[in-house]
Amino acid sequence: MGSVAVFELLGVIAQPVYIKSSAHQWLYANKAAANLMGLTSEALAGRSESDFLPQPLARELTAQDSDFFATQSAAHQSAESQEWQSEQSPLIFEGDRRFTSRRKLIEIEGQTVLINTLQEITALTLVQQQNRTLKQQLKTALLLESTLKRITDRVRDSLDEEEILRISLQELGEALNVRAANTALYDLEQGTSTVYHEYSADLAPMRGRVSQMEAYPEVYDQLLAGQYLQFCSIFPNPERGRVSMFAAPILDDQDVLGDLWLINDMDHGLSELDIRLVQQVTNQCAIAIRQARLYKESQSQVRELERLNTLKDDFLSTVSHELRTPVTSMRVALQLLGVTLNQGYNLDAELAKPQLEQSKIARYYRILQEECEREISLINDLLDLQRLDVGNHPMNLQPIDLHSWLPNVISGFKPRASSRGQTLSVTLPADLPKLVSDLASIERVLTELVNNACKYTPPNHSIHISATSDPAQNTLRFNVINTGVEIAEPERQRVFDKFYRVPSADPWKQGGTGLGLALVQKLVSHLEGHIEVESSHNQTAFIVELPIEATPR
Repeated sequence: MGSVAVFELLGVIAQPVYIKSSAHQWLYANKAAANLMGLTSEALAGRSESDFLPQPLARELTAQDSDFFATQSAAHQSAESQEWQSEQSPLIFEGDRRFTSRRKLIEIEGQTVLINTLQEITALTLVQQQNRTLKQQLKTALLLESTLKRITDRVRDSLDEEEILRISLQELGEALNVRAANTALYDLEQGTSTVYHEYSADLAPMRGRVSQMEAYPEVYDQLLAGQYLQFCSIFPNPERGRVSMFAAPILDDQDVLGDLWLINDMDHGLSELDIRLVQQVTNQCAIAIRQARLYKESQSQVRELERLNTLKDDFLSTVSHELRTPVTSMRVALQLLGVTLNQGYNLDAELAKPQLEQSKIARYYRILQEECEREISLINDLLDLQRLDVGNHPMNLQPIDLHSWLPNVISGFKPRASSRGQTLSVTLPADLPKLVSDLASIERVLTELVNNACKYTPPNHSIHISATSDPAQNTLRFNVINTGVEIAEPERQRVFDKFYRVPSADPWKQGGTGLGLALVQKLVSHLEGHIEVESSHNQTAFIVELPIEATPR
C-alpha cells in the first residue's frame, strides 16, 4: 500500500497515531497526535521525538519503540501475519495525561516502519488509583474496627480502673504504631492530672507524674470542654525532642474523667480514621471506668450493710439471751400468781367468762399472761433465726405419716376458727407417701402458716390446707390457702422480711412481731425446700415444696 493511502486512512482516526522509521524519524502524525505533541503534522515530519518532547518522555518513547523494532523485525515476521502489540507501561504527557501504546510494523513503499496508536488511560488510571486508595482505607477501617472490638471486649469484662487503662493504652499503641502513649485520671477538686499508665518504646517514663491543670490552660481548657487536640512541639523537649502529640479526653455523659495522649515523630499525624478510633476507645474507657467505680462503691456499701447487719444480729442475739431468763422468771411468777388467785378468787371460773363479764383481776391477769407469752415467743423466734443464720439449727430426720399427723396439728386451730366464723379444712390424697424430714421444723412451718391464715382471714371465709406429691420430682407440696384477703404485689415481695407486717391487713387486731414468715422461710430453706406466695382473686396461697426424703446432715 502506498504512503498516501496509509496517511489518508490514519487521518480519520480519533486517537493519536504516528508512523516512524527505525532511525526514529517521524514520517507521519495524524491531527490527534499533532495536538498531543503541541505541533502541526507538517512540523513533526522528518523529526525525532527528542526534538520536541521533554527529554525523560522522549527517552522512554524511544526506548519502547527501539525494543519493538528489535523484537518484531520484519525480517523475522511478515507484515501480513504480524499482530498488534500493546505496551503496558504508560507514557506520561504534559498535564499528567497517561497513554498506553499499540504498535505494529508495516511495509510502506519497501520500507519497514512502525505505526503506534496511543490510547489515553488518564481517567482509567485515576479510577484505579481511587480504587486502590479505597481498598486501603477499607482495610485500615476494618483493622481499626477489629482493634476497637478487641479493646471494648477486654475493658468491658474488667472492673479494675488501672487494668482498663493499661489494656486500652497497649492496644492503641500497638495498633497505631506510636512511639509513646500515656493515660491520666483527673482530680477535679484538686485540679490535678495523674499519669497512671504509659506505653513507651524509647521515650522517658512519665508514670506517676502529676500535672497542675491551671499551669497548662491551653491544653486542659480544651480537654475539660470535651475537645481533642493535635499539635507539634515548637521547641525540642529535653527528653522527647520535637514530637507530634494527640490528646483526647476520657469523658462520659457526666464529666471528664481523664485523658489519653499519643506521642510520635514530629512529621507523623493521626488520620481521621485514627482519631475516630481513639475517640471511640476513650468513650469505652469512660463507660468502663464509671462502671468500675459504681461497682467499687456498691461493694463498699454492701460491706457496710453486712457490717451493720452483723451488728444488728449480734445486738438482737445478745438482747434475746439477756431477756430470756427474766421473762422466763416472769412466766413462773405469773403461774404461781395464778394458783394463788385461783385459791382466793376462783380465777379459772372468771377467765372462763366472756371478757366483758370478767372481773378486773381476771382481765389484768389475762393481759399479763398474753403479753408474757408474746415476749417469750418473740425471744424464741429471734434465737431460732440466729441459729438458722449460723447453720446451728438441729435437724432430726424421721418418717412422718401425714394422714395421722397433719389433721392433729390443724385440729388445734379449729376452736379459734369456729369462734371467728372461719371454715377450716384439710385435704390429703390417699396415695400420699410418707415424708422423711425434721418433724419439729415442719410442724413449726405449718403452724405458723395456719396461724397467719387465721389471723388475717375475715369472718365467713375459709382456710384450706392440702398436700400433694410429685413422684417424678420426688417432692411434696403443702398449700395453705385462705380467702377474703389479697396481698398486693409490692407487699408480696416483702412478706418474708424480718419485722415486716402487711399494713392494715389484720381484721382481728392481734398484732405480731413480723418474724413469723421470716422464720418460716429460713426453716423451709433449712429443710432443702422453697416457699412462695401467690395472691389474686380475693385469696392468698402460701406454697411450700419439700423433698420427700431430706438429705441427712
